[in-house]
Amino acid sequence: MEFDTLDRRPGIAVFDPIENARFELYTDDPVAPEPTATDEFYFPVDAAVAFETTAVEIPNYLSVVVRTQDGEVRVDATTFDDRSLPADDYLLELQSTPMKLYVAVRGELELNHDETSVTIRFDGSRRPRVGTRSFHERPTGTITVTDDVEDAMKAVSLLGSALKTTSCERSFPTLRGHPPLVERGESFDVPDGVERPETGVELVMPPKREYVYPAASLAYYLGAAVVPGDEPRLVADGVERSLNGPDGYETTVNRVLRQSFFLDCLTRTEGYYDVDLYEREQVEPLVDLDFADLYGRPLAAQLDAYLSVPFETLEPYVLDWHLTTDVVPTAENLPALPYFADELSLVRTPRRTDVASVEPTPETFDDFTRARTAAAVADGEFTRSTSDEWNWDDDEMFQVQAADTVEHAWVGSGYPLGANKVTLESLRRKVDHTPPDDSALTVHVVCNDSAMADENVVGEFYGLRDLITFDVSIHERTTADELATLFETSADFLHYIGHVDDDGFLCADGYLDARSLDDVNVDAFLLNACRSYRQGEMLVEKGSRGGVVTLAEVINSSATNVGRALARLLSCGFSLRTALSLAKDEVLVSVEYVTIGDGGLTLCQSESGVPTMFQIRREEDCYLLEHHTFVASNYGIGSMVSSILEESPTRYLVPGSRPRFELSAEEVDDALDLKLHPLKMNGRLYWSDDFSLTDG
Repeated sequence: MEFDTLDRRPGIAVFDPIENARFELYTDDPVAPEPTATDEFYFPVDAAVAFETTAVEIPNYLSVVVRTQDGEVRVDATTFDDRSLPADDYLLELQSTPMKLYVAVRGELELNHDETSVTIRFDGSRRPRVGTRSFHERPTGTITVTDDVEDAMKAVSLLGSALKTTSCERSFPTLRGHPPLVERGESFDVPDGVERPETGVELVMPPKREYVYPAASLAYYLGAAVVPGDEPRLVADGVERSLNGPDGYETTVNRVLRQSFFLDCLTRTEGYYDVDLYEREQVEPLVDLDFADLYGRPLAAQLDAYLSVPFETLEPYVLDWHLTTDVVPTAENLPALPYFADELSLVRTPRRTDVASVEPTPETFDDFTRARTAAAVADGEFTRSTSDEWNWDDDEMFQVQAADTVEHAWVGSGYPLGANKVTLESLRRKVDHTPPDDSALTVHVVCNDSAMADENVVGEFYGLRDLITFDVSIHERTTADELATLFETSADFLHYIGHVDDDGFLCADGYLDARSLDDVNVDAFLLNACRSYRQGEMLVEKGSRGGVVTLAEVINSSATNVGRALARLLSCGFSLRTALSLAKDEVLVSVEYVTIGDGGLTLCQSESGVPTMFQIRREEDCYLLEHHTFVASNYGIGSMVSSILEESPTRYLVPGSRPRFELSAEEVDDALDLKLHPLKMNGRLYWSDDFSLTDG
């Protein structure tokens, strides 16, 4: 973690180089921050500074929890009311920041609110200490397994060793460490320090990979032992529950994860974070659960009580789960499980379906495509496999089973339509990611066809953030050597506009084939060109973490709309997978676009901490405005947020859709002026900085 002073106004900047996250705090006068001890904060911090000032201003109207230094909550300041607090030793916890931030200060306090910020005023000049902790987590070690399925069961049993607590507070993302990694070898081996917590929970199942893999996230979250048996069942402190529900094993396992996690989020409000939680207010009258009593009980006892509630009772309120991952159940794909357990992904094991194809763009569209010709996908380019039900050919394109989540990933061979094709190497790079050299995000926009120049405007979209510094460069009609240099030089993102075919990227002097590159040092990319998937796959193989590619020809106007939408969504902190999911709604035919590699990658952090989209609907005498929040690398599932639209301390779980607010046109415009967010109305995507209901 790094601290620096600001040039444009008094204050300090806090920078997390691992997560490309930056935040600013403002002061009345210039300050000189000095390093100070980190062990004097109630919560753990990675680094801290102290400085003299009379006030600290927090931008973006973020909520503040005021505690004493022993952790007691004095104020949950999520309203617009000003507060005065008597002299004490205070710890202020800032909410929805891109890293954990605390301000420790002794004395009297005043909390003053305006439309865009919260200011903490002291009784004269004081020396506050600012402490910060990165959200980044790394695995604690690597488990080695043979290809024996019982080794896989033992490895999945150890995923829960990374939990920082077995209390319901593990539903907070910062209290769930990254599970140990798994690699294949000659014998089973567990590194020192990797031990399963004693939770009293077992998952019993037949020793088959199609049973073991879907249980990975549940075993991790419950700290459960995975043991062989005839019938799949959950055993919690001696009480057994079948995992063969009416909708099948995988659906039942995933429902148990969703239900236990959700009710943990409600129970934890009896502990350190005694907040008014919207979801608890909705559910508590419907269930016979004593949350105060449950809070102090062992995990197994809590789980038994949770699962006594019919899932159908909770279903309208359970979190909008963020990710489904299809993992082809082979020994080669076992190492992917810790990464997706870390995200608490719902896991499925897919079976073969009919091979699909992407037809060329219909000639009736009055537009040109980004292929050099309008030729159809070549015959035989994708082949039908004759292998068993678990395998697909490397070049095979197929339709995957739809997922009821915003994001959808695939681990296995072939090219899935509508899902993020993940490679093991891209997942490894996710945890091995090297911090950048400075705080600026480097973005290259390459346009190699002047007829597509309308998309060049994306260079402006990457630089719209106040608290993030972008170094954006525009490159037109590059040569093959120039484009190769861009790929091989360290950068955060490359947005390519132009043509791609079997020979590679079309450049001013010929082609660049990604196979000719020595290595790729661009973290992520968008290849907005026809059939760019093979070149994108090679970029990931050569070193990139992930990107967005196309599986077929794309209409130029549609590609321009997708490119513009992706640029703004990525610069607002949405992940590759979520950004593409939202951007594809802009085009008539969206199946062509997929993510490849690490689709959970974020280019930068959201200005408000949690990526948010508004949904607006016209009613007879008002507008209904609804929040949709999404997970990001620094705000995982189980985080909490407050609303800028209500003067209330109510918190909401992430991800999810908050209740609709009935507003006038003027009130909608006022809400949209507070922060930059995407919004949807009548099925179209807009942006809060250029949308108004009152300006005509």
